[in-house]
Amino acid sequence: MADEQEKTEEPTPKKIEDARKEGNVAKSQDVSGVVTLIVGVVVVVFYMKFLLYKIMDFYIYYVSFFSHEFTINDIVSLFFKSVLEVFILLAPLGIAIMLAGVLGNVAQFGFLFTTKAIMPKFSKINPISGLKNLFSTKKLFEGVKMTLKVAIAFIVGFQLFLSWLNEIPKIELFDLMTQIKWLADKAVILAFTMIGVFIVFAVIDFAFQKYQYKKSLKMSKQEIKDEMKNSEGNPEIKAKIRQIQMKMAQNRMMGEVPKADVVVTNPTHYAVAIKYNRSEDRAPKVVAKGVDHLAQKIKEIARENDVMIVENKPLARQLYAEVEIDEEIPEKLYKAVIEVLVYVYKTKGKNL
Repeated sequence: MADEQEKTEEPTPKKIEDARKEGNVAKSQDVSGVVTLIVGVVVVVFYMKFLLYKIMDFYIYYVSFFSHEFTINDIVSLFFKSVLEVFILLAPLGIAIMLAGVLGNVAQFGFLFTTKAIMPKFSKINPISGLKNLFSTKKLFEGVKMTLKVAIAFIVGFQLFLSWLNEIPKIELFDLMTQIKWLADKAVILAFTMIGVFIVFAVIDFAFQKYQYKKSLKMSKQEIKDEMKNSEGNPEIKAKIRQIQMKMAQNRMMGEVPKADVVVTNPTHYAVAIKYNRSEDRAPKVVAKGVDHLAQKIKEIARENDVMIVENKPLARQLYAEVEIDEEIPEKLYKAVIEVLVYVYKTKGKNL
């Protein structure tokens, strides 16, 4: 019993789908961050020339105010122009970063829209649960990862900075545009170096998040049994439904017996009711059949409704075995069935 309660089994597709509907998916913030960083840096690199020219325009525009005294109109004009220019500069970058954030999440777990993940849950403010989460394996991993990430990023960045120190005295002699270009080049190198560091951490974090996600969804053998029972339906209920369906089908079948032309029996175990309507049917067909108790019931209803009962052991057995209800009799049984119908019709004074 204890083994059945241990969560040792891989999650079923239904368990994964239910978790997904709840917003519970394997997601690494590092992957989203790296994708956003890459897109941001690439946009800035391709955007750099335009940015430099805009910065120079800003510089010239601001310097032009130093030649005369500021007025209220100058201050208002300076404010609105600055806001507009900054918006024009940052809007493409902001849009690209927003799309990158969406792409970083979609790449990990596909498109998912659900409000359940943001619904308030009282369990989230439970202090006991909070303490458990605080000292969980996941939190420990996050702490170690963050410490290593900061340490390695600092070391790599500091080493790069040291390698550039000897260039600074030369750069001081150049004009402003050259200095800005040098600074931009170094910023791009630093950014792509940091991206390389963060990609390594993102891969490790994504693998860990996948492992933790699957581990959190693992199921016990009893849970799998319960899920299968719920998916397929309770066997007792299904048996009851089948019993009701059989009862209804049996009642419909018994309702056809009074309309039959003849009931062929063997005579104790089998009973097959046959009906033939020349204007509607291409051939005689079986409208009811049964063995033992059901056969006796068919014969009882036939007597009550003046339907003739004819004993023919081989024919009764063959009809029961080979012809389903509401099915026309096969060609090989035409002769035997027609002979029975002719006998019945003659007895009743009817024409076939």
